[in-house]
Amino acid sequence: MRIDLLLTRLRFAKSRSIAQARIREAHMRCNGLRITRLDHDIGVGDVLTMPQGRSVLVIEILALPERRGPAAESQTCYRVLDAGGSIALAVQKPSAAALD
Repeated sequence: MRIDLLLTRLRFAKSRSIAQARIREAHMRCNGLRITRLDHDIGVGDVLTMPQGRSVLVIEILALPERRGPAAESQTCYRVLDAGGSIALAVQKPSAAALD
């Protein structure tokens, strides 16, 4: 499913044009990689990282919604991950030079 359509159906954007504008800002990531294309394909199990106001929201996609339904229905399609947890963010090992 396209990322812009997914954001609309999960109710993170009111319309596809608003979702596309957010994607163009290039602050969103899918599985740690920056999303630069509006038609980026998203599937079940992908982890999305996106700005949400003054914080960062990290979610795992559990199911692909077939429509833009009520909020309660949309919330069953994803789960929120802890942005500071090891599941949500790849932890980079320090280099040998940094340890000295």
